[in-house]
Parts: sequence; C-alpha cells; structure tokens
Amino acid sequence: MTVPRLVARWARTPDWGRVLLIYGAARLVTTLMMLWFAANQRANAWTGPSPDYAAFASIWDGRWYQIVAFSGYPSDLPVTDDGHIAENAWAFMPVYPGVVRIVMGLTQLPWDVAALVVSVPCGFGAAVVFFTLMREVLDLRTALFAVVLFSVAPVSPILQVAYAESLYLLLLGFALLLVMRRRYLTAIPVIAVMALTRPSGLAFALFLLLHLVHRVWTRSRHPFSLSEFVRLSVAGIVSAVMGVAWLLIAWAVTGSMTAYTDTELAWRSSYVGYGPLVPFEPWIDGANWWAQRWFGIDFGAVALVPILAIVAIGLVSRPARRIGVTLRLWVVSYLVYLLAVFFPQSSTFRLLAPVFPIAGAFAVPRSRAYRVAAVAVSLALQWAWLWACWSVSGYDWTPP
Repeated sequence: MTVPRLVARWARTPDWGRVLLIYGAARLVTTLMMLWFAANQRANAWTGPSPDYAAFASIWDGRWYQIVAFSGYPSDLPVTDDGHIAENAWAFMPVYPGVVRIVMGLTQLPWDVAALVVSVPCGFGAAVVFFTLMREVLDLRTALFAVVLFSVAPVSPILQVAYAESLYLLLLGFALLLVMRRRYLTAIPVIAVMALTRPSGLAFALFLLLHLVHRVWTRSRHPFSLSEFVRLSVAGIVSAVMGVAWLLIAWAVTGSMTAYTDTELAWRSSYVGYGPLVPFEPWIDGANWWAQRWFGIDFGAVALVPILAIVAIGLVSRPARRIGVTLRLWVVSYLVYLLAVFFPQSSTFRLLAPVFPIAGAFAVPRSRAYRVAAVAVSLALQWAWLWACWSVSGYDWTPP
C-alpha cells in the first residue's frame, strides 16, 4: 500500500481507532523487548530459565496478586524472627486479583494468562480514556501525540503484566474525566473501586478538596451552584473514607489497628529498618540512604529542594498550563501523597504512572525533531527500565 493511501486511510479512521492502533503498536514493541529479556532470563525465584511471556509477565508483585486471588488475606499477620510484621498480602488491594479470579473461573485459564486477559484490554481502555481526557484540553493532533507518549512511556510495560496498574489507570482516567465534566456523583462508584485497586483514595480526596477550593475561588467567572458544591463535597468525603477503608478492613480482620501500615513499612525495612510511619519523613530518609550509598554522605532534605523546584516550575510552565488547572491539581495531589507516605526506591518510577496527564504537557511542542526524539528517548528508557527493574539477576534489589 502506498504512503498516500495509508495517509488517506489514517485520516478516515475514527479517533478511537487511531488511539487503539497507536497503543497496539507500542505494546507490540514492548512485547518484543520483553520476549528478548524473557529469552535471556536465568532461573529465579518465580520462573525457570527462559520463561514464556505469560510466566515472565507474572513475576514480582504478580505473585503476590496470585496469592491474594487463591488464598485471600491472613487473619494472623506473619512476624519476623525479631518480632516485626513481615511482608504479606495486605499490601495488595483486592479488586485486581478478584477480577482475575473471576476470569479464571469463567475461562479455566491459568493465573498468568488470565492476568494478561485482564491487564491488556484494560491498558487499551486506559489509552482511549486518556485520549478522551486530553481532548478536553488539547487539539486533536496534540492529544494523539499525547497518546503516543503515554503508550511508549518508560514504565508502560507495567500495563501488560500481572499488575493492577492498567485497571487502575483506566479507573483513574475515567474518574478524572467525570470530575472535569462535573459529574461528581457519577464519579463516586468509580472512585470507590479505584481506591481498592491501588492506594489512591486519600490522594483523590485531596485533589477534590483543591478542586473545590478552585471552583469557589473562580465562581465569579465560572458559576458554582450550591447543588454542585454539595455533590462535590459528597464525592470528596466518599473518597477520603475509601482512602482509609482498607486500613479499617485490615484492622477488622487481623485485630491490629496498624496491620496495613505495618505491612507496607516491612518493604522499606531492608533500607532503613523498622519504624513508625511519619508523614513526609520517608523521602528525607530516602535521600539520606541513597546519598550515603552512592556518595558516602548525608544531605537529606537538601537533595529534595532542586527536585521539588523543578517539578513546581514544570507545573506552571506554558506547556503544562495547556492541560488545565484540574489535571494539574491531580498531579500535585498525587505527588504530595507520594511525598507523605512513600519511601523512594526503584518502584518510584512505576508509582509515578498516575501522573500520566502530564504527558499532555510533553506533547505540546510541535517540532518534528522534538517529537521523534521524545519517542526515541522514551523507548530507550523503557528498555533500561526492563533491564534494571523487571528482569531478575541474582539477588535483585531493584523491584519494579
């Protein structure tokens, strides 16, 4: 087929079809990368040497989701030899493994294949919802390039493995779209399911609070009725409740008020030992730990200042302003949540996936050279992420 005919056919393709083709092409590239890594993978804690794609895509947290799907959650928390709570299934939300378990029951597929049956279509759905979100703020060509960047992002392989991210981003994108269209009550069930897919209820509650403040602040230009105020407030309250719901469920089942937080803290013990969860302290501890590891010095919060300054400047830059206030408020809210509760390590790259609306800002420049370079760099970083975080080499301390 000639280039002009291809261009003509592309022009006749509906927007959603273009999105699916873009995302599908990106997933094909990622699949080829993962197949190469799988073919060269040595025997490890999850698979034998050179596993097939489904087995390779189900390692790391995929095994924890499998444990949840088959065994549920422990009523008695496991304890280490020195008396601390050990890593256990309570760190993993129930929606994704529950959906995979249903698919297994309906199809009789094994876990690793059923997990892909859930994750891969959800990734395609997330791409379509993301495009719809971008069309609220960007022109068609820019929105389509934003989809390209979303599809080839360095951590985009996480959308085609046995992880909850593709389902979560689908729900998150839908929730953000409903908020942008001011359908606050309709968003409530989406928020509720989303909060039990990945930890996000408190971050979304902060986002809705900031959105409420912004709507009150701009009510002279954009009318904000009392009924909208009530609906938005109800959605925010539900989101906050869902943000602590899993903690309360874990408490009810185990009898320990801190069952969930103690479980999450177990994952950082190999870096800084055991200790209570103090908001915003993990990033200071993390900066100290990484500085000590690489440079032999401690500089704690000082190292965070330039990073936070770059993020702040980026969010008020001209390209970022193109995606609108609402989406930037979500990015701010989620980043604040990460700063409050998360210890920075190799999983940080994956945990930044929910700030995906920022891809719209990176899509704004129209230079062909810039766009080709952006895709090339993203694919190179994707390869680097698979090498550093997904493939397993002996004792691997860089989980995805």
